Amino acid sequence: MHRVLISDPLSEDGIKPLLEAADTEVIQKPSMEKEELLEEVAKADALIVRSQTQVTKEVLEHGVNLKIVGRAGVGVDNIDLDAATDNGVVVVNAPDGNTVSTAEHTMAMLMSMARNIPQAYHSLQQGNWDRKKYVGVELKNKTLGVVGFGRIGRVVTRRAKGHRMNVIAYDPFLTREKAEKAGVEHGTLDEVLAQADFITVHTPLIAATHHLINKDAFAKMKEGARILNCARGGIIEEEALYEALQSGKIAGAALDVFEEEPAVNNKLLELPQVVSVPHLGASTVEAQENVAVDVSNDVMEVLRGGNAKQPVNIPSIPEEMQDKLTPYITLSEKLGAFLGSIVRGGLNNINVYYSGELTDVDPTPLTRKVVKSVLQLFVGNRVNDVNSYKIAKDKGIEINEQKTTSTKGFTNLLTVELETDEETRSIAGTLLNGLGARVVRLDGYSVDVIPEGHLISIHHKDQPGAIGRVGSLLAEHDVNIATMQVGRTDIGGAAIMILTIDKEVGPECQEHLAHVEDINRFQYLKL
Repeated sequence: MHRVLISDPLSEDGIKPLLEAADTEVIQKPSMEKEELLEEVAKADALIVRSQTQVTKEVLEHGVNLKIVGRAGVGVDNIDLDAATDNGVVVVNAPDGNTVSTAEHTMAMLMSMARNIPQAYHSLQQGNWDRKKYVGVELKNKTLGVVGFGRIGRVVTRRAKGHRMNVIAYDPFLTREKAEKAGVEHGTLDEVLAQADFITVHTPLIAATHHLINKDAFAKMKEGARILNCARGGIIEEEALYEALQSGKIAGAALDVFEEEPAVNNKLLELPQVVSVPHLGASTVEAQENVAVDVSNDVMEVLRGGNAKQPVNIPSIPEEMQDKLTPYITLSEKLGAFLGSIVRGGLNNINVYYSGELTDVDPTPLTRKVVKSVLQLFVGNRVNDVNSYKIAKDKGIEINEQKTTSTKGFTNLLTVELETDEETRSIAGTLLNGLGARVVRLDGYSVDVIPEGHLISIHHKDQPGAIGRVGSLLAEHDVNIATMQVGRTDIGGAAIMILTIDKEVGPECQEHLAHVEDINRFQYLKL
């Protein structure tokens, strides 16, 4: 039974997948004090939060059974990602669930600011009828500058174009070709600041974006420009914004988020040019349900041994690549485990080569599986997809990934090579239509082995009777051979045999096998 701790208020409909799962126990305890949180997380397999709970290094270290932390929302500012990675905990969020909600909210704030709607409403509530004081501006033919052209930025753009606005966008990953396809003008940050009548920011809050819109940025804007922040507090430097509003350089600001929240004593709220609300971008019934559903599904998938769709601290497999890569996940794990079980010496390098159709995709998720399965043999089960690369780096193990044109006659070929201080060994595998995963080469010898179950790998001298002696010895210990693959380079030279057997080989049998005539090396492994 998987124990899922929910420490912030979430939509009941959104967590219904968890509540209805037969293999999941859901503990809902919002607004816990620190000591209670530490006590509860120590018993949890998964933790789901929104923005209230601070998932610190201490919390993660207390979560000795934690496999996943889910953030029901986009930002993960309240989660220590480095500590999560160190502890092998997957962090997921829900970047799509509140996209529409935040984009619609941005447009609502934009129009409210352009037409002075909150100010006029407040005046009317005070018994005033002052039409001239609240004259606004139209959106048509105005230029909207979008800083951050991700999911929300793109949806805001489509809605703005519906209002006949011109759009210029800046994003470090936005190319001119992509901008043209989206129907927007591509610009640098300075070009966006200089040309826009309205500027909206939609970036994450990271070191590079903290105070991205600062005093220098305001100086580059048009006289009378207006700015919005429905993303994260801290992207706009509030002191600089206050000065720009006071001087008249900036005609208005619409703020959903602040550097410190709750922003009850923020002096920006005293200015009549500022339209503000208390962080409502994702506050719709639909968004709250959507983000909870998305995170709940990812949590269940990970707890059941699957892969998260929206991981934050490990690369996800793009949807368009999942059909090509997913069938190779098991193969990559098996190849790593097979070779890791038989290699000798201190590990220096893990090299993974891809050929055939696999060169058309980013195979990093498969490399990560190889590294995990190799390191688990040396370090134990604390190694997983999340921390495998970091553990390898900490231990001075270099990971190399390369695409090659050599397919050895196969449609796809995945080759793993391990370099130690004693030797270099390699294994190659593929997927055969209708037959599944196969090992097709081991140390240069051609074989055809299903990488599962109980296996014996033997390096021996190609001499008459060598195979028979192995078979006889196994029979003496009541071990049945299911399949046998034999490969050699030259008659009478070095050779290998790989046996699939029906049950585990005991210590006594292994000892006898190691001393059979003409056997140079023997390893038993279970996949």
